[in-house]
Amino acid sequence: MALIVPALLALAPAAQAVELSAGDWKVDVGGFVNAYYTYTNCDGDAVGGFALAGTALGCGGQGARSTIGNGLLPNALVTKFSTNQEGYDIGGTIAIMAHTATSSAIAPNSGVDVRQAFFTVGNGRIGTFKLGRDYGVFGSGAILGDMTLLGVGMPIQATQRGRVSLGHIGAGYSYLGHYGQIAWTSPAFAGGNVTLALMSPVDNGLAGTHDAGSSPQVQGQYAWSGNGVKLWIAGKYQKFEPFDGTGGQPFTMSGGEIGASFTAGRFSALANVQSGKGLGILSDGDQQDTKSTNWLVQGAYDFTPKLKLGANYGESKNNDDTPGALGLESNRNGTLGLYYKLTKSVTLVGEVSQTRSRAFDGAEATMDGYAVGGIVFF
Repeated sequence: MALIVPALLALAPAAQAVELSAGDWKVDVGGFVNAYYTYTNCDGDAVGGFALAGTALGCGGQGARSTIGNGLLPNALVTKFSTNQEGYDIGGTIAIMAHTATSSAIAPNSGVDVRQAFFTVGNGRIGTFKLGRDYGVFGSGAILGDMTLLGVGMPIQATQRGRVSLGHIGAGYSYLGHYGQIAWTSPAFAGGNVTLALMSPVDNGLAGTHDAGSSPQVQGQYAWSGNGVKLWIAGKYQKFEPFDGTGGQPFTMSGGEIGASFTAGRFSALANVQSGKGLGILSDGDQQDTKSTNWLVQGAYDFTPKLKLGANYGESKNNDDTPGALGLESNRNGTLGLYYKLTKSVTLVGEVSQTRSRAFDGAEATMDGYAVGGIVFF
């Protein structure tokens, strides 16, 4: 199973973490920091639900707005440890993350986001077991391959001020989430691995509506790679129960995903499709039992070893006008980006994007977004 932070650090091969050794243990300390100036302009009709292009979310309640804050990634200090004992490989990660932008010049920026704190144990015979808090399996192929992972994507002001932008979350794929989990990844066979994970069940992120069910969330993935091609297929499942006294109905989240990426010389491409019920826009089940389909396509070309031009387009579309959708039919986003490696550790980024949200009644909102900034890995 791909671990998000190690995969991110691998994107910057010259970023050498500080490495310490003590007895049988090796400890690496590294991380990344980023900041982007973003400007958004919102226009069009009022659209209900999680309309990402609407004035409320896209522009933070104004017609236009600017922020200097994080892109799709927060800032992170990452500590990794590893050893081998009695024939078992033991490792783990603790990642402490923080955001850049706030709406105050004097209030302390003390929000700490610990997305990863887990350990692993295994070997080539039994596979690898992971215990702790980490990213989910479902959606990892899409977000790791999204070019805007190093940039901004959708510069949604409601989330960038106090956290991060959204990339294509809610307009191309559902967020992979962070969960307490016990997961197993099989030994490599035929060029691929199977990952099965039990996740601590979560509520649907809406105050007073649906709580986690009594059973764990289940996620699984099969991933294969070879000759510049990566393929993956994944699924997730969880039951949600209404809070006492709300009068709501229980529902089940279930979804499937298939995706692929390939690299041929200077050109790379990606395609990913997710479909299911209860997948949500920003978090699991946040549209209750709404059935939806997410898809993302992307192409990129390296003009030089330092300069890459990429374009991607994605959509998250609700199949029916259910009560949980609140009238929202779809969010769509297209992003064009330039990514320049100033050094082996520093990447400068410029992106332009347009996000559209459409209601079932035909109303439509548009957000134009612009971003410029950079990221450093160390």
